[in-house]
Amino acid sequence: MISLKEALKLSADEISALRAELKDKILKTKELGAYVEQLTGEALNISGEGVPIAIKDNIQVKDWSVTSASKILQGYVAPYDATVIKKLRERGLAPFGRTNMDEFAMGSTTESSFYGKTLNPTDHSRVPGGSSGGSAAAVAANIAVAALGSDTGGSIRQPAAFCGCVGFKPSYGRVSRYGLAAYSSSLDQIGPITRSVEDAAILYDIIAGRDEMDSTSYAGAYESTADKLNADRKLKIAVIKNYVDEASQQVKEALNSAIEKLKSFGHEIVYRDLCSSKYDIATYYIIATAEASANLSRYDGVRYGNRAKALNLKELYANTRGEGFGDEVKRRMLLGTFVLSSGYYDAYYIKAQKARAFIKSEYEEILKDADLIFMPIAPGVAYKFGELSDPLRAYLSDIYTIGVNLAGLPAISVPVAKNKEALNISAQLIGRAYDEQTVLDGGLSLEKIVKG
Repeated sequence: MISLKEALKLSADEISALRAELKDKILKTKELGAYVEQLTGEALNISGEGVPIAIKDNIQVKDWSVTSASKILQGYVAPYDATVIKKLRERGLAPFGRTNMDEFAMGSTTESSFYGKTLNPTDHSRVPGGSSGGSAAAVAANIAVAALGSDTGGSIRQPAAFCGCVGFKPSYGRVSRYGLAAYSSSLDQIGPITRSVEDAAILYDIIAGRDEMDSTSYAGAYESTADKLNADRKLKIAVIKNYVDEASQQVKEALNSAIEKLKSFGHEIVYRDLCSSKYDIATYYIIATAEASANLSRYDGVRYGNRAKALNLKELYANTRGEGFGDEVKRRMLLGTFVLSSGYYDAYYIKAQKARAFIKSEYEEILKDADLIFMPIAPGVAYKFGELSDPLRAYLSDIYTIGVNLAGLPAISVPVAKNKEALNISAQLIGRAYDEQTVLDGGLSLEKIVKG
């Protein structure tokens, strides 16, 4: 498949040929389920004539059915374009297909989608990761030039890692959230999934920048990154030793090998520890679920989406939400409602916010003396379907990614190895807030070193 960099140089006729080729490939790989349309059998959603970019099903594209892979939003048609979609159009790119996802971005496997599961292109018995599993699978299977995903606790980086792609989560506020279906508003961030670090930088440059429609949008100066990429830049990289040591043996070996390669290339490697990840887990799932409870209260069957049969208003609310939401979404909303309830707000939510400040300070302290942080993406390789059926185990699988969202930092997932079963293993590089350039430079250097 052509790179995004190459695609942006194509003539109108060549772009038209590329789009026709992609449509044919998507039709021939229906079993993968990377796109919602592959699972429903409907015609591929297309808007505009530019370079095709796959769009996660929680980003508004005018006149598309945008459902966050949920039953409750069946029948909803987006009345406007998200800011990132407007930015794509302005630069000659166009939305091309709805990628499958975990319902309302709540999951790590893409199994909770109302439409059905997405398969990992490397091994169909394994999950593609989540929640942006469809976006990662589409890119990895060469049925998308590039894709947009969203990352609340690792939902870009983890599926990119499982599928062998590059996944980039910008700093909180760097990319507008206007038009993104809200899960956890203080954690959500849109970002690119691509086949290379350079393509990730290109797509990031296109969608980034201040947006008056998003009150949390970063107001500082923005500079492009793709034209300044430098793989030869020597960096001081802090390896989080306790996180690397906690990972599975095969992940640990692959990451240690990548660290030695970084050393031999001239990067300075230092070793640091982060506080036990159990604090990250507790803090994240209190804050994220509390915000989810508030954000998802709007889906009540009255204003839009799927409406259940009922005899009165109380029944309408109960039936619509009971029938419309899947088990995992219900679980997280109940948890969030509990931690926000009278008598528990101070005990849980306020304490979680204090813990968040502590976690953020830990990352910032390490980054005072280092350019980047190096750690795993996930404890192991892509899981087999059904392996994370236990909710607690599923939550614990996010231990290496959620802290970055809590701290609002930029991070990138870069493939570094394959195990004996040819399953992908990736490393995660994390940088200072709003220093995307260093993260992308480090990612490009790692990519170059690994590929040789």
